[in-house]
Amino acid sequence: MAILNDAAAYFAALRAVLLEAQDLVYIVGWDIHSETRLVGATGRADDGLPEQLGPFLRALVHRRPALRINILVWDFVSFYASEREWNSAAKFTADTDGRVRFELDSTLPFGSAQHQKIVCIDGSLAFVGGLDLTIRRWDTSEHCADQPLRCDPEGKPYPPFHDVQCLVDGDAAASLCELAEERWRAAGQQTHGRRALRHTRWPSHVVVEAEHIPVGIARTDVVCPMGSTIKEVERSMIAAIRSATSFVYIENQFTSATKIARELAEQMQRVPSLRVLVVAPKLHSSWLESQAMQNGRGAFIDCFSEPGVADRIRFVYPVSRNGDTEAAVMVHSKLMIVDDRILRIGSANLNNRSMGADSECDLIFEAASDEHREFVASVRHRLIAHFCGLDERSVTQGEDRLFALLDEVSRADRAKALREVESSVLTSTLATMVQPVADPERPLHLERAASRMWNTKTIIGIVSIAVGLFGLAMAWSYTSLSDFADTGRISNLLSAYSQSVWGPPFAIAAFVVGGLVVFPVLVLIAATAAALGPWLGFVTATAGVLLSAFVLFVIGRALGRQRLQQLLGRRAARIQGRVVGKGILAVVVIRMIPIAPFSVVNVVAGASTLPLRDFLVGTVLGMTPGILAMAVLGAQIADVARDASWSSMLLLVLAFLGWLGICAGAQFVATWLAGRR
Repeated sequence: MAILNDAAAYFAALRAVLLEAQDLVYIVGWDIHSETRLVGATGRADDGLPEQLGPFLRALVHRRPALRINILVWDFVSFYASEREWNSAAKFTADTDGRVRFELDSTLPFGSAQHQKIVCIDGSLAFVGGLDLTIRRWDTSEHCADQPLRCDPEGKPYPPFHDVQCLVDGDAAASLCELAEERWRAAGQQTHGRRALRHTRWPSHVVVEAEHIPVGIARTDVVCPMGSTIKEVERSMIAAIRSATSFVYIENQFTSATKIARELAEQMQRVPSLRVLVVAPKLHSSWLESQAMQNGRGAFIDCFSEPGVADRIRFVYPVSRNGDTEAAVMVHSKLMIVDDRILRIGSANLNNRSMGADSECDLIFEAASDEHREFVASVRHRLIAHFCGLDERSVTQGEDRLFALLDEVSRADRAKALREVESSVLTSTLATMVQPVADPERPLHLERAASRMWNTKTIIGIVSIAVGLFGLAMAWSYTSLSDFADTGRISNLLSAYSQSVWGPPFAIAAFVVGGLVVFPVLVLIAATAAALGPWLGFVTATAGVLLSAFVLFVIGRALGRQRLQQLLGRRAARIQGRVVGKGILAVVVIRMIPIAPFSVVNVVAGASTLPLRDFLVGTVLGMTPGILAMAVLGAQIADVARDASWSSMLLLVLAFLGWLGICAGAQFVATWLAGRR
């Protein structure tokens, strides 16, 4: 086996192995991108094939007519839509005669993700670790603050990125290939027999670091034949921690599994000589991850606050400097080294979902000889050294006083250092609500949970909401409130400000307030167009609709998907799944229906997993035809409201029919596009 430190080393080794592939390749991942540049530290490839992953794989099967490549990637939720490649399947499979197959794994229950990162070649070599074959991962172990080659396909630079992968052959590779085949079959795909190969093809430029070392495969898997969850990752991690006597070294993107933290803290209390070093990111890479994981990390760190324990554990993040430019290194690896005996590398984070909700795969190497123990210790020393800009020997000699050594390096103003992580907790209601959903200990199973929520309290809540909404709607039509829901009255009120700079802001505020009290949005649109004129009225009404929709969307997001499921039951889970799956198109279609309850749609959309971007774009596309029609004919609409003559009535009917025609045409186009997708 060999350790591949950072993506440049991994991509170079993978490219070399793929060039020799003869029969069958499995790629199993959380994400994959056709424009990933599969290159080593030089940033270039010299083998005559394309550097980008998609074109490279297509060229590879043309070069080797017997080669087949199966790609299995998580069928991600819409939260990640903005980060994923559009139409990946076609970019990998085009012109390959079916020998490159690309499948989205949608078999996992809601709240779970396919998070394994495995590549198997001909059943004889396999890569496992924390790295997906996607963009914004490539970096060298130098982690330079301003590496010009570290940019995405659009040319945008990204911060230094650290991860670890390992390469194995022999029985370990064969077993990993069997695991990949099981995942492929579980996703509903057919497998084909592999030819027996005479020899393995270890890449010539990769140094073999250990041989004949015992290794186990630890999984978390929620897609099991018997319906139970496989929790080998959690069990093996706890067992390793309980065996620790000297030093535990951890690199991990997320640290929120307090069960693991408590196990580690208790072992430190039992063994006074045990020290722990945890290397993590300074910050999480996205707003969603911050909301979901920041509080979890704070709770994880708090588990070590007891006297006699806190001074023997250090949480640090790596930084890299170049002159006045400093960048925090993104730590994405999932690695643990216990004493000089156990080395584990894989996909599992130290968070709750990796313990019981996602599919994960780790390799656990256990030293069986002095040579193996030297190798495990060397990996730890090498990783710490590369973060601090030191050589491995310096770390080896200074390990007895490692924390003091790290402090000296940090104070010395060197180009690379490890600095202490500041524990912080987000107090926002949103963070408190997002964390249990984003980092669950088990799959959410919303439909099954919703089916058990039909108790007396839930039924009373549903009836109360339904009665309240119905009563408010009736009040605007049949009580004294109907006087205020009159287009002419609202138009006259807005006309008083039509010549003032405060006219449009006042109208926009009316949309926001109206949305909160379920006021008929069509009345507001017509009144705004009549009072402010066609074009200013159109712009103002559009802005008002968008702002009102945004406010109600945020309210729905604050209420949360889980609460919505509790109130609406399992059918809402199915409906939301269909709406979210179609994104912008679904919102457009809903907006095209004139009787759609504007305020309720906004709240429900916010409570779903629909991205805000899709919601706003769909709202603009769906509402614009109606707003435009009312703006252009706003004066006629106001005339009908004040003096219902036959001519004004005819114009109103024509306007209404024109609007319905526009809606029907747009809905037809949207449905046609959705069908083609």
